[in-house]
Amino acid sequence: MKKILENISHLFSVSDPVFKRDNLLFVTVEKEKAIDLITHLKNKEGFVHFVILSGVDWIEEGKFQLTYILNNPDKKVDLAVKTMISREKPIMESAHHLWESIFVYQREIREMLGIEFPNSPGLYENFVLEGWQDIPPMRRDFDTKKYAEETFFPREGRSTNDPTEYMKKKLYPDFPEEGEKNGKK
Repeated sequence: MKKILENISHLFSVSDPVFKRDNLLFVTVEKEKAIDLITHLKNKEGFVHFVILSGVDWIEEGKFQLTYILNNPDKKVDLAVKTMISREKPIMESAHHLWESIFVYQREIREMLGIEFPNSPGLYENFVLEGWQDIPPMRRDFDTKKYAEETFFPREGRSTNDPTEYMKKKLYPDFPEEGEKNGKK
């Protein structure tokens, strides 16, 4: 992995290398170089298997992070390429020309975070949120509680339980409660 890091560092100005394990390296690259780096990794370094693409909302920094995880099956190593893009204009070049399956991840990220991937096939077809009219729900400024209160109505017979107390009763139904141990109940 160190040799691969050397190779790509000279060509792409990668930063913040982090070895999570002997066979897993994370690097960060500027948005404009991300697809070029991923293409190089596939064509020249043997990272022919696309594992996953994920997105994170760093609202305080005004950015989204995209992470592409690739696998080199011959060397049995994984490399994650991270890049930051602006929340103001969330557009990232598509990588569907490298792996056909990546368009599914790009569709999900567009729907859930609002990041655009121009020229990605099927990008505007509904993925999960058919008919969704609000801001993308995985953005941190989406108010889940407010949405639920405005969208769903209370129904008779429903109750709210403290998860800790509920699980205690489910897991240990015969265990006496605190007051019962002392003869108070």
